[in-house]
Formats: sequence, C-alpha cells, structure tokens
Amino acid sequence: MTDSDLRSRFLEGMSRGATFVSVITTDGEAGRFGVTVSSMTSVSADGAAPSLLVCVHHRSPAAAAILGNRMFCANLLHESQHEVSDVFSGRRRDEHHRRFDGIDWTPGHGRQPVLNGATASFVCALKTSLLWETHYIMVGEVAEVVLDDSPQALLYGQRAYRKAVGLS
Repeated sequence: MTDSDLRSRFLEGMSRGATFVSVITTDGEAGRFGVTVSSMTSVSADGAAPSLLVCVHHRSPAAAAILGNRMFCANLLHESQHEVSDVFSGRRRDEHHRRFDGIDWTPGHGRQPVLNGATASFVCALKTSLLWETHYIMVGEVAEVVLDDSPQALLYGQRAYRKAVGLS
C-alpha cells in the first residue's frame, strides 16, 4: 500500500466514526483564540484533579496561544451550535481575532472563554504538551466545569454534523 493510499484509507476509515465537536478557547497574555476540534477526550477523573486531552494543529494560532497562556477551555458544543463550530473551524474565513465577534461567551476560571450554550465546558490548566507530527497533544487539568441544562452534544461523522439518537 502506498503512503497516499494509506492516508486516503485512514481518512475514510476515521470518517466512519462519529465524535463530539468541541471548540477549544484560550485567553491571556498570548491572546484570545479559539479553534474547532474533533479530538477531545477524558484522560482521568481520579488524579489530583480530573484531566482531559485535546489535539490542536501545530499551525493553528490557537495552539501557540494555549502554549503561551498555559490555560484553555474545552467547550463541548450543543447539537444546535453547528454555526459556532463553523466559525471556529475557519469555514467562514474569518480572521482569528474576529472569531469571537457575535459569539456569546463568558469569562470562566482564569478568564478562559466559556461558550454560552455549550452542553459542557471544561476550564483547564495546561499540564503537558507533545508535538506529534502535525498536532500538539495537550493534557489539561480541569479547574472548572460548567454544565448547560441541555445535554445533547453536536456530533461529527461521515463528514457531516450529526445528532445523537437513543436506541430503543
């Protein structure tokens, strides 16, 4: 299998799974930035504090800002927030410093941007990061959790936004 075939098959295989959509935000001396990611997951609930992991492309200005600010907020989007995802993914071609314009958010612990309407937001202190190929793998220790009354998360799978449905 050629490298090109392997990459294509990998992308197709990964597209067949669904994952929840998160916007990772940060604010501080390195600036206020946000980026949509599909790779955010729990690491542990049982350490000194709960922890989670996010992956951010190394060329994203948000990656440099998170590394500089040493804090971030992982906002798990509500199923109605696909437009928020589009803004922070760059699909609208907005400049990074304008992505917060028109987005409803509140400063959380350490001034980290908590996106209003997100089903859950996890404010974290960055504890470690590793540059792997094209992405930073970042582990944060959770300092604050903000929960919305509506728990329905936005999903992304098969190259489109999805909603979870219960099985009977």
